[in-house]
Amino acid sequence: MKTINTLRATVLAAVLATGSVAWATDGYFPHGYGMQSVGMGGASVAVTGNTFAGANNPALAAFAGNRFEVGANVFMPKRGATRTGGAGMMAGMNGSVESGSSTFIVPEFGYNRQIGSDMAVGLSVYGNGGMNTDYVATGFNCGPGATNMLCGGTNLGVNLMQLIVAPTFAYKLTETSAIGVSPLLVYQQFKASGLQAFAGKPQWTGQNTFAANTTDNGNDSSKGLGVRLGYTAQVNDSTRFGVSYSPRINMSRFDKYSQLFAEAGDFDIPENFAFGVSIQASPAVMLALDYQRINYSKVKSIGNQMMQGGPLGAENGPGFGWADLNVFKLGVEWKQSQNLTLRAGYNHTNNPVGGANVTFNIIAPGVITDHYTLGATYKLDDKTDLTFAYMYAPKNTVTGTSGLNPTLTETIRMSQQSLGVQYGWKF
Repeated sequence: MKTINTLRATVLAAVLATGSVAWATDGYFPHGYGMQSVGMGGASVAVTGNTFAGANNPALAAFAGNRFEVGANVFMPKRGATRTGGAGMMAGMNGSVESGSSTFIVPEFGYNRQIGSDMAVGLSVYGNGGMNTDYVATGFNCGPGATNMLCGGTNLGVNLMQLIVAPTFAYKLTETSAIGVSPLLVYQQFKASGLQAFAGKPQWTGQNTFAANTTDNGNDSSKGLGVRLGYTAQVNDSTRFGVSYSPRINMSRFDKYSQLFAEAGDFDIPENFAFGVSIQASPAVMLALDYQRINYSKVKSIGNQMMQGGPLGAENGPGFGWADLNVFKLGVEWKQSQNLTLRAGYNHTNNPVGGANVTFNIIAPGVITDHYTLGATYKLDDKTDLTFAYMYAPKNTVTGTSGLNPTLTETIRMSQQSLGVQYGWKF
């Protein structure tokens, strides 16, 4: 009973804490789920031994044993934007800004239990997010008086959080292969501010009238139900294969922002799938390689071009113009001793943001393409361990013509670091 109560309390704490998540690497998906994966560049689809099957590949739960994991990442992004080219009356539109809110705590939780010799159940709690920016309300002049960088009268920025609770069921088809399914219970929250210039007459005109459901309406929430399917098999004595698929998740609309996002506030979670292989190169060394596809462009609020032609909130209204991502993840794990395991990894993706969409992406500069990672697990005793992971994503920039005036040029930029720790317990 004590164990059950502790488990419930931990789940509740993780759910509540994830409400402040800010996380952006492969677009707005994390580069990895679970500290083992984070330290290996995100490679995970064919890697057993952790409790995050619901996020990576549900079939892996069949080989995870009885295990509990809880941890947190300290995520430290730097986001900014610069505008040049303004002359004469537009000189006040030149300038550079850096986003505040540069440190975030991102919790994670996983649980797995074997049921007999062929079945396993589990629970993963994790988050997406990171379309997070917070720019000051002054520093630019788009007309009479001070404005933010996008010519609004309040602090400029957005905050997107997605919380996913994934119960998992896995069944062994043979001693070395399994299938799995994870229903995905999704809650997301969003707010935007400082976008008055995109909603009619901004505050600096003195008329202070704009579409009611575009900006500065506080937090709005949305819910949805999805699924992740998985399969894994041992190909030979040293090689394991895995595949995972999650169709697009239909989310309820953000009514408070129905005149901002295309399709009247719709913001679905895009379809994504992954293939992976792990190779036991020696008794001490394992290599893992994943390919992941994230179809951002199929969600109109994310994929529509900034200059789409329709008004904000319409089906053909402007979006962030994000392209689909092809993500490659490479990781290596070395059991240095009986108690210490070391990891390293590399993650590469194409940039979802092109120069034609740079203006709208000032508030969501998800332009990272490369991640370098390190990790380690230290066994405290036969049942408990601590896992650490570090990620560094060097600065990347995108430059394009401003959507406010074609004589202006804008550059957005982002770099990231994260440092995480996880406690694991076998039972």
